[in-house]
Amino acid sequence: MNYLRREISAPALLLCFCLAVSVFLSIETVSFYSWKNVVNILEANSYRMILAVGMMCVIASGAIDLSVGSIMSFSAVCMAKALKAELPVELCILIGILTGTLMGAVNGSLIYLTRINALIITLASSYMYRGLSLIVTQGIPITKLPESFRAIGCGDIFGMESGVTAAFVITALMVPLFFFMKWGSYVSSLGGNAEALKRCGVKTWFYRISVFAMMGALASVSGIIVTARLNSAEANAGLNMEMDAICAVIMGGTALHGGKGNLFGTVIAVFLMGLIRNGLTIMSVSSYYQQFITGAMLLMAVVIAEFRERKARIG
Repeated sequence: MNYLRREISAPALLLCFCLAVSVFLSIETVSFYSWKNVVNILEANSYRMILAVGMMCVIASGAIDLSVGSIMSFSAVCMAKALKAELPVELCILIGILTGTLMGAVNGSLIYLTRINALIITLASSYMYRGLSLIVTQGIPITKLPESFRAIGCGDIFGMESGVTAAFVITALMVPLFFFMKWGSYVSSLGGNAEALKRCGVKTWFYRISVFAMMGALASVSGIIVTARLNSAEANAGLNMEMDAICAVIMGGTALHGGKGNLFGTVIAVFLMGLIRNGLTIMSVSSYYQQFITGAMLLMAVVIAEFRERKARIG
């Protein structure tokens, strides 16, 4: 019963914050509740939602991935190069996704084989993947992509970009995958007690690699959405995107040391951060403050999560 209460408390608290922020912004700005602004919020946070959902699985497994932004960048660059070579659009998108999946799998393999902390491995690979993007592009953005690609990436579905639909579909698919299937149970168990899982005869290497491969695939999907929206792929795309994802996951109630994930809380946290960014933009507040507020929210979320876990262990 106490466990269930803890699982519900984080999303409930975040919902209250969302409501409070919404009321404040509706008073301060006239256009906050307009349909156009609601669509803007959804579109601006669709790729962040996809990244946060993947990061929730990684953190639940007792690891972390700091290379997400770099994977976004390099997979998008590979896709853009294929588009410029006039390959079929569907094949180019597949190349981008497979590139991201491969980079994620490399991260997972290195972590499993070397037994080095995931933070160190993914920090190093982040520089490597970003360097590859710079080498391939020479620092020059790849622009003027085919209209057929733009039509897929920025297609209009219910008055919103297709990226929003992709975010909701991926989030919906994650519910049965993470909470009702063996894969999700074993991934969470990796964060709880990997050694016990291994002694039960489970191939922990597969689940360690697969969760990072999935994170890479989702990062590449986010890269596709951003590239289609901007009609450009560049080496500096995705900078600090992993920080936004980690912040949303920790705020949402997922334990930093792993063992459990909170998908509902993560989704609400993404929207809360999106509301704050949108409100600051409407109020013409500098983007520098947005960076500061994101960092402050991450720090606060980590502190609250740590106190919550300590209280749970004592209780």
